[in-house]
Amino acid sequence: MRRPGRIAVVGGGIAGLAAAVRLRDRAPAGTEVTVYEQSGALGGKLRTGSLAGSTVELGAESFLMRDPAGGESAAVALLRRLGLDTELVHPTVGQAALAVDGGLRPIPGGTLVGVPGDLERVAAVAEPTAAADLDGGKPLLGPDEDVAVGALVRARLGDQVVDRLVDPMLGGVYAGRADDLSLVTTMPALARAARVAHTLTGAVRAAQAAAPRAPGAPVFGALAGGMSRLVEAAATASGATLRLGATVRELTPLGGRWRLTVGPTRDPEFVEVDAVVLAVPARPAARLLTAPAPDVAARIGGLDYASVALVTLALPEPELPALSGFLVPGTEGLLIKAATFFTTKWGHLRRPDGVALVRASVGRYGEERQLQLSDDELVATVHRELSGVLGVTLPSLLDSRVQRWGGALPQYTPGHLDRVAAARTALRAAHPTLALAGAGYDGVGIPVCVRSGETAAEEIICALEGPAT
Repeated sequence: MRRPGRIAVVGGGIAGLAAAVRLRDRAPAGTEVTVYEQSGALGGKLRTGSLAGSTVELGAESFLMRDPAGGESAAVALLRRLGLDTELVHPTVGQAALAVDGGLRPIPGGTLVGVPGDLERVAAVAEPTAAADLDGGKPLLGPDEDVAVGALVRARLGDQVVDRLVDPMLGGVYAGRADDLSLVTTMPALARAARVAHTLTGAVRAAQAAAPRAPGAPVFGALAGGMSRLVEAAATASGATLRLGATVRELTPLGGRWRLTVGPTRDPEFVEVDAVVLAVPARPAARLLTAPAPDVAARIGGLDYASVALVTLALPEPELPALSGFLVPGTEGLLIKAATFFTTKWGHLRRPDGVALVRASVGRYGEERQLQLSDDELVATVHRELSGVLGVTLPSLLDSRVQRWGGALPQYTPGHLDRVAAARTALRAAHPTLALAGAGYDGVGIPVCVRSGETAAEEIICALEGPAT
């Protein structure tokens, strides 16, 4: 990019903000970056609130410290760029449990998102069908093949491993079902190993061996004071003009530039820019692309999303186990799919008065009717189910908070990454100054979204630079 220009970032979640920071760092001085956010707040699913006098996360609570190659994750690198890396905190309790057969059992070690490399280690929770995982003389997956996680694991290790281990672990991240979710997208390390290994347990062991990890190094991190500090710092560092409550309704190509139609239909604002980073979920992105890139819109517009609610309870001196939390298989028939004992898991949040914060996640893909309960009904149900799982009567609430996230979590069906790659290839060919970023394309989690936004910014800078002379 040889001269200053005007760049629009549509979407003020962490992917869009990471793109804006990268544009500030790499674009020529004087480049104008504007972030357009439809809602009244930046950060997307990163939001910090308070409950009973304590800080509480209303969205994502933590991030991976390392990337798949063993280096620091994009989230940690961004914190370092923002001068916040010295304020990282880590879980002080890491052991979690599964709620099965009416009680809690520790999540077995040595699994990869619930898929075991050693069948004996999961025997206390599930009974694998070991005889099915035979060496058939060829790799489990072909070179370009993608399958649903559940289909592969059920065929090799049986239903219980999926229902009691894999499904709740994937559900805790994606609010989806193992039988629907893409192996290549949600478990890329296992997919790579499965293109070489002849058994599933062998593929798990190979994937684990290939994942570098320093002994004792923390897996997860968070930011003291809450994730909203990351959002605020990124917004400030970007130097961008921040437009909140600004809906971009149309994108129109104008001979190598773009015209954005912003605001209400009756009083639209027209803005011309040199390039656009489109960092919104797939469906609204598809609507904006319907006119300028209909083939791209068709490829990304079919991505579905799951809705969830996070119910946080403040409890006076409850009897809680020494666990970070627990996951609930769908076969248990509970509304809760996961729970986190915040003030146990995160030592910096513990209170001398014994007040504990417990957050439950409610909502699975295809079961949206559960979320039609009122806030009071959700709180009462979560309180009752927590008492049942823990085998104690929890004390009456000091306070509670319900945060609903409609259409929050993308559901990646098999072939997702190929569809996204094809969409991006078509978009670069037709409109090189328009780039896609966000969880709908590259995966969930703060590091992935940060990297997605940064990559989109780099693509825009390269496109505006043009061919070298």
